[in-house]
Amino acid sequence: MGAITDIFRTFGPEYIARFPELPNQHKKVINAIIDCRSGEYGVSVYKCDKCRQQHHIGCCCGNRHCPECQYHKSRQWLEKQLDRCLPGSHFMLTFTVPEQIRMFCRSNQDVAYGAMFKAASGAIKKLVKDPKHIGADLAGFTGVLHTWGRLLQYHPHIHFIVPGGGLSADRTKWLLAGNAFYLPVRALSKIFKAKFMHEMAGRNLLNQINQKVWSLQWNVNCQPVGTAEASLKYLAPYVFRVAISNSRIESFNKCTVTFSYRKQDSRRSRKISLNVFEFMRRFLQHVLPSGFMKVRHYGFMNSNCAVPLHRLRLLILTCMQGDFSTLLPRKMAPKRLRPKCKDCGGSLRYLYSIIPGLQCRGPT
Repeated sequence: MGAITDIFRTFGPEYIARFPELPNQHKKVINAIIDCRSGEYGVSVYKCDKCRQQHHIGCCCGNRHCPECQYHKSRQWLEKQLDRCLPGSHFMLTFTVPEQIRMFCRSNQDVAYGAMFKAASGAIKKLVKDPKHIGADLAGFTGVLHTWGRLLQYHPHIHFIVPGGGLSADRTKWLLAGNAFYLPVRALSKIFKAKFMHEMAGRNLLNQINQKVWSLQWNVNCQPVGTAEASLKYLAPYVFRVAISNSRIESFNKCTVTFSYRKQDSRRSRKISLNVFEFMRRFLQHVLPSGFMKVRHYGFMNSNCAVPLHRLRLLILTCMQGDFSTLLPRKMAPKRLRPKCKDCGGSLRYLYSIIPGLQCRGPT
């Protein structure tokens, strides 16, 4: 088990007892992390092909905030998205709300996060259509919500990976962005703020927000990230990664948790120690509302778009006079490796699972 699981198993019950008003979603996450691979969710039985010894491995909880359950999901998502890659340059747009509104967002997560997605995507779509910029009728992009900073502080923002162009109104031409910044960030910032304000007004929530927020410039950043493959590999860890990885936990005891971090634009590793309950509080404030979609695809990147991806690739390469060999299917990803026997190193073969309340399920 990792260090985060050990922390929650050691202090989770006391944390729940100490804070009885804890949201139910937070309690569910704590209990899921505690029970993950403990046997509470069942046991999978494997047999070593080499030494013939049987191994019983506890089933995972599957909770999206559990650090033990997310790595393989990230790899699967990346492989799927790489199959949907488009040629040409890509950009990463990051939309961030001001610090003065973050407490409101944390208290109204479902509404605030949904409004962030709607406002940011709406700002992109509006400027893409402007003839002064790209003049395209249809843009496409993928957004991922990210709520934490390097010290686990609450810092909600959305990363969008955007191909550098868009489709014409008749869907027969690819129109290149033709610049190094895709869209002007100051204009995006103004539209993002106005659309978010409109969403809050529509829900009668403006009176709960510090009015100084609307006089500030909201932060939007744009940077070129090269090919789709490079940008997706950068983004993939954010899709399923929890607020902090086990590798960053240096140590913990009955009082404190010590973990490493790096300041922005610095490679030097630093350490910080937090009270164990403060560490858990910071971790849990990034638990998403139940059922909330933190990854969203828009325009021609949405699977429901009428223009298929192979058609898009052809239009982009025709516009760029690119290498049409990129239209060839990608090589199949290597088969997933079997787990290894901890005694002899042989491959483990799945036999069956024992799930509480269900009949045994044998190999398929």
